[in-house]
Amino acid sequence: MRILVYPHAMEIGGSQLNAIQLAGAVRDRGHEVIVLSEPGPLVKRVHELGLEHIEIPRERRNPSPEVLATLVRTVQRRRIHVVHGYEWPPVIEAFFGPGLRWRTPVVGTVMSMSVVPFFPRTVPLIVGTEAIREAAQAAGHHRVTLLEPPVDTETDHPSVDGAVFREEHGIPRDEVMIAMICRLVPELKLEGLLAACDAVGALAAAGHKVQLVLVGDGRSRGEIEARAAKANALAGRTVVRLTGEVADPRPAYAAADVIVGQGGSALRGMAFGKPLVVVGEDGFSELLTSDTAPLFLKQGWYGLGGNGVPDLRKHIGALLESRDLRGSLGEFARRLVVERFALTRAAEVQEDEYLFAARTRPATGAVAGEAVRSGSGVLATKVRTKYQRWRGTVATDDANARPIVVSHGKASR
Repeated sequence: MRILVYPHAMEIGGSQLNAIQLAGAVRDRGHEVIVLSEPGPLVKRVHELGLEHIEIPRERRNPSPEVLATLVRTVQRRRIHVVHGYEWPPVIEAFFGPGLRWRTPVVGTVMSMSVVPFFPRTVPLIVGTEAIREAAQAAGHHRVTLLEPPVDTETDHPSVDGAVFREEHGIPRDEVMIAMICRLVPELKLEGLLAACDAVGALAAAGHKVQLVLVGDGRSRGEIEARAAKANALAGRTVVRLTGEVADPRPAYAAADVIVGQGGSALRGMAFGKPLVVVGEDGFSELLTSDTAPLFLKQGWYGLGGNGVPDLRKHIGALLESRDLRGSLGEFARRLVVERFALTRAAEVQEDEYLFAARTRPATGAVAGEAVRSGSGVLATKVRTKYQRWRGTVATDDANARPIVVSHGKASR
């Protein structure tokens, strides 16, 4: 098969990294795979995998008529069998472009925390958690497949050396290094980043030998730097460091003693055999153990509701107190990610979805109905976004909708 993979962005992040890794793994199963994307740091990874890359403009409307036309031309000229979009804008462009023009099968993956209501329900949908799968089925999507975010457990492995990273960033061997490796953005991430600064600052001030390293960059860097400075002042020394974006974060994962994070970053940390504290919003944090694992396998590596910094300080503090606990929870994390999230298994599921889409076409009437419904939904969203931008209240991350997770024992959205 000839497959065109279209990630929604190419900055370093979970959904787009999954898209590229899976593209390479599916190619290794004997298919021709082309990646279409904007420029960005992860294009280097596409080339390293030996995949063909087609570039589209970084600055564009969302959805983009220009990209829609590019998709139509590319599918025709390259005789593409399936177009695979990641997150809603690429799926919408593929659906209204080659999906309608050539009746080309389209597959969509959503690794955000929920599915936008105007997502075409005739497009086979792949999601990352059981809770989102159930919600999408209830919303009327024709086919919804669970594919938990894959991890390349062969390259993300406890044998990776992190000593040089620690030396470069001045982390003494006798101090416990806490790492958060993610985009520094308001959406989903900021609360956990700020809480980690506060928690580590308080623990260091109480006498613990601990440092927090934040690996990544983004629009919220200034706010996080200010909070880090407060933590350092409280501790009387540098205990929170920001490295900026790192093209290959594997040495950072390897150097860490503890990972604090969510989503794909949490899973990558587990692959390195590190104990994990999952953070979310509204004060959520929880330590990954055999008791809490079922919660995350259900709702994803994120959560809502909790006591904020005190909870996070408690979880990190427990890990600081016991090297044995860090070791046992790190071993548990590694076993879990290998058994359930390995990239090779994910590639098999992905291939099955391509084959299904290629041989099973939805009825013309159903597609037409979804075109009207989805088009109206996109238009309404664009109008609402313009109004919110005028008021100064618009969110800037199109790929993230409101999360569906468990909060106080209930599904929350």
